[in-house]
Amino acid sequence: MESGRLSSTEQALIRESWQKVSSNLLQHGTILFTRLFDLDPDLLPLFQYTCKQFSSPQECLSSPEFLDHIRKVMLVIDAAVTHLENLSSLEEYLANLGKKHQAVGVKVDSFSAVGESLMFMLEKCLGTAFSPEVREAWTRLYDAVVKAMSHGWDARKEGK
Repeated sequence: MESGRLSSTEQALIRESWQKVSSNLLQHGTILFTRLFDLDPDLLPLFQYTCKQFSSPQECLSSPEFLDHIRKVMLVIDAAVTHLENLSSLEEYLANLGKKHQAVGVKVDSFSAVGESLMFMLEKCLGTAFSPEVREAWTRLYDAVVKAMSHGWDARKEGK
């Protein structure tokens, strides 16, 4: 993750913008996942709890189990923001998270829709404060997180 090291300016932009978002992680996470299901409805079947298939994104988004998943995703983003100076400290954790996602059928390609959904949520939350510079900083952070998670897919392919 060191090659994608964020500048101090980018780190400041991310921290400042995250402060607004983190005031209500569940609300903003729900915006992210609502957008994700709009972009890629085929992801809905991947989210099943106690063998229950959701018939609609709205049913999924209102289930207690999925709300817990939203909280967890937002806490991963929070951890990345917390460790901006040393993102490499999260590499093993993120690779393991990648393995878990692969095990339930998530494809690495799906993370482009997740990235778009993240940017959508940030823009909705921040309004005009979501400048091109803020978008670029978040894009670089997200790319670094996805790269680390994708090592989980690589490790499984190699039988590690």
